[in-house]
Amino acid sequence: MRKLITLTLAACILAACGTSEKQLRERAAELCQYIPDHVLLEQSKDYMTSDFYAVLDTMFNLPQHEALDHEWLYYFVTGNGGTIADYTVADIEIVDSNHAVATIQVRQKWEDGSFDPNGDVEDHMLYMERVDGVWLMSDFDGHKADCIRHIVINRKEQAVRQAISDYLAGKIGPNYMQGELCIPVLMIVQETDSCVWGDFWVYWYNISGDTLKTVSGGNHAGMMQIRYDENNPSVISFEQTEDGAGNEADAQRIFGDYYDIYQGMHSRAEIREAVRKEQLEELVKRNNLHIRYYQDYGWPAVELH
Repeated sequence: MRKLITLTLAACILAACGTSEKQLRERAAELCQYIPDHVLLEQSKDYMTSDFYAVLDTMFNLPQHEALDHEWLYYFVTGNGGTIADYTVADIEIVDSNHAVATIQVRQKWEDGSFDPNGDVEDHMLYMERVDGVWLMSDFDGHKADCIRHIVINRKEQAVRQAISDYLAGKIGPNYMQGELCIPVLMIVQETDSCVWGDFWVYWYNISGDTLKTVSGGNHAGMMQIRYDENNPSVISFEQTEDGAGNEADAQRIFGDYYDIYQGMHSRAEIREAVRKEQLEELVKRNNLHIRYYQDYGWPAVELH
């Protein structure tokens, strides 16, 4: 009896919204082609609710290193194994006249179209919302809430990093031979709500055509204390490691349990240059600068992507 009542209710809802179950299944199958999977297709905008697309668009435009720590940002369905997702609409649950949830069964297939006989079939949930008479994807596996939480965390992290950059450029930058731009490099070792340990570098550049030419630079490692005024972070103190013979002992004292992580960063120039390059690329992209290279004196120019 309960099943009959449920089916009757679903039929009434479908009749009220002018959509048959067959049409809803067909629409769900169509929406499957726009599930984010390594990339967010630009055409997805026409197949998603505006808020879901905006959240995903923000996520997929975060700095690329985010994917290394949070692979779910890019690998929604197939993972990173070179397979292609094959979608089947297994079921439709009618929530109300404007909301439905489709159970999507996903199998992985190889690029030649064949399936792995030992591969698992996974169930995913595709949420649908009717907007202006059109059924759109409004969520997938609850990722919308995950993304919103991550964006909030990311914005806080970026605010702290901007406060550190402002401190380094404003308080330490003037001690160097100055150029047109002061751009610090931040290698974060560890952080809490009130403290950030890091291996920080300060660089001054001049702009020559499409190249940032290094004028001066230097290292400043240590621990910064952070204060929040109405959620706006600022650096209130900076305890730096000593120069010269006492540097190692001082670094061990300041970094404590994090010393090995710090030393692993500080002692390897290739790590520093990789971080420097990535952060310069992010700055150039964020500020729409027509910069393609950076170059230290006496060294070849490094291309920015």
